[in-house]
Amino acid sequence: MEEKKASANEYVIIKAKQDGVNVIGLTRGSDTRFHHSEKLDKGEVMIAQFTEHTSAIKVRGEALIKTAYGDIESERKNSHIDK
Repeated sequence: MEEKKASANEYVIIKAKQDGVNVIGLTRGSDTRFHHSEKLDKGEVMIAQFTEHTSAIKVRGEALIKTAYGDIESERKNSHIDK
């Protein structure tokens, strides 16, 4: 199996499965900070790119995330704890 190497210019596709999905870009460097934020509604799609300034992308809410390495679904945080 051939291993893919991460590229600084790779794209990820994020499709919201609910209203209000947050997509947050985080900076590179010694101090990681938020540098960009978007809110997506159900069905909206965002194409994001890792760059020399963006080292991580955080997705909060239910969304489908497609990458060169495969697909993953984020989940909504439960507002209650089962007892």
